[in-house]
Amino acid sequence: MRKVFSLITKSAIPTRQSEVKMANRNCRNTLHLLKRSNPFSHSSPNPTLLPSPSPLNPSPLSKFSIFETRFDQNPIHLQPNIFRSDNKALSFFYPLRNLVKAKQWGVGVQNRCYGSTSGLVQRNPRFSNLNDEDVRYFEGILGAKNVIQDDEKLISANTDWMHKFKGSSKLLLQPRTTDQVSQILKYCNSRCLAVVPQGGNTGLVGGSVPVFDEVIVSLSSMNNIISFDKVSGILVCEAGCILENIISFLDNEGFIMPLDLGAKGSCQIGGNVSTNAGGLRLVRYGSLHGSVLGIEAVLANGTVLDMLKTLRKDNTGYDLKHLFIGSEGSLGIVTKVSILTPPKLASVNVAFLACKDYSSCQKLLQEAKRKLGEILSAFEFLDSQSMNLVLNHLEGARNPLPASQYNFYVLIETTGSDESSDKQKLEAFLLGSMENELISDGVLAQDINQASSFWLLREGISEALMRAGAVYKYDLSIPIENLYNLVEEMRTRLGNAANVVGYGHLGDGNLHLNISTSKYDDKILSQIEPFVYEWTSKHHGSISAEHGLGLMKADKIFYSNSSDTVQVMVSIKNLLDPNHILNPYKVLPTSLTS
Repeated sequence: MRKVFSLITKSAIPTRQSEVKMANRNCRNTLHLLKRSNPFSHSSPNPTLLPSPSPLNPSPLSKFSIFETRFDQNPIHLQPNIFRSDNKALSFFYPLRNLVKAKQWGVGVQNRCYGSTSGLVQRNPRFSNLNDEDVRYFEGILGAKNVIQDDEKLISANTDWMHKFKGSSKLLLQPRTTDQVSQILKYCNSRCLAVVPQGGNTGLVGGSVPVFDEVIVSLSSMNNIISFDKVSGILVCEAGCILENIISFLDNEGFIMPLDLGAKGSCQIGGNVSTNAGGLRLVRYGSLHGSVLGIEAVLANGTVLDMLKTLRKDNTGYDLKHLFIGSEGSLGIVTKVSILTPPKLASVNVAFLACKDYSSCQKLLQEAKRKLGEILSAFEFLDSQSMNLVLNHLEGARNPLPASQYNFYVLIETTGSDESSDKQKLEAFLLGSMENELISDGVLAQDINQASSFWLLREGISEALMRAGAVYKYDLSIPIENLYNLVEEMRTRLGNAANVVGYGHLGDGNLHLNISTSKYDDKILSQIEPFVYEWTSKHHGSISAEHGLGLMKADKIFYSNSSDTVQVMVSIKNLLDPNHILNPYKVLPTSLTS
């Protein structure tokens, strides 16, 4: 194995130029590749790109051939559904198994049955049924064009983007101001009409769509950037701003968004805050609990809480904004956000590395934190099963390393302000890691296309899993030393019955455990659950790292929280939403909130 690196890098490589955009607006399980212009056109009009070796036989950390990177645009075809008549909705996980359709209280109930071990969820009989008078009231507030009753338009709002869950709401409201949101909630609370706040509808646990006939309140029309202070880097915007639009705005101002997600093209900042979305930059910039300085939120009774502060320091009483960060719209609807954004740095490098085992990945992370320090902005890992899925199911995906099989791969990104210093740090880190046999092979991106192709291998895993067939998905926080043990134990449990895949944000201990099969099977599910939750709890982990609890895991909350802790949560819910109209059946067990 060679222990000499060819470290010829270019600065200003963007974090990712190929991004996964969820096409949830037309309910197609199709991911699109976004491409941007070459940043060198601004900073270096004529960059010198040295000839690249063959992609089939590049030298370690050598220049990487430019591959075309694009996703197949063909939609994923859904299997026919099986219908039955019942009076209950199944709060079950995973698509394409059944569609439960019921009639009770004059309301059609539609919910996917995904073969999870979750319990049955019944419509809360205290909730009222929508009538014509309600619709006329909302039209008086919003105007008829912002009160949607058309069945075709309601399909996408009722169904999550992965087609896991489907509600039967008959009304979609599109407020344009906080005052309109306040009037809507005040009226719904007085009538005991259940409400589901909805942003970009990119959630993965059923938190953003109705369970039954709840009124959908979409924040999409509240999409204005209110202010931006270039001195402090503080942005104030409405909750309906699409994350990618915020990123583009900040990029033009010379700043970056501390949050970065594959769903950036569809997700909205209000939903990001409400779910405390993590993403790829958490290892560098932390969670939204640290970045969000203030919010404006509307309570169930219509009260507007103005906590939209732009101060870095404010130690006057309880910091109530944190109640709404991660509460998934169950305590109030976030309408505005103020967030601290860091300046954009000029020097960005992306490396794609191979490791022989998980222990090497752990040690590599330790060394990266020590040697790269403040310039480390991403540390992602994937196993060989993940790599094979991407290569086999995503058009345009290419392995930048030799054809020989490696067990693990790591994507490292650094971001700094001093190109020379950053290069020296990265070179010392890579050489040392190779000498210590933590790295088996690797390549450095020389331009945006190469960086894009590296990120595609990591971010394309979710789409590859969907294309491969049925998939059981779990988003877990686990102490890093034990993180991959769960993947190995799951493989032992399932044997040849499934392909167990492990990848995620190793820098912050977030494992995405996915079990891929040709079709959904209750026998396989019984081997997965509740084992996966019990194992995570036993190892002091969390059953939800960044996706939230939603409907899927509301009744699993006790695996990560004590009964006393959950009871305090219920007390807060009762205080802020005594009629429980906000996003019902989500986050907390229905046995405690009905």
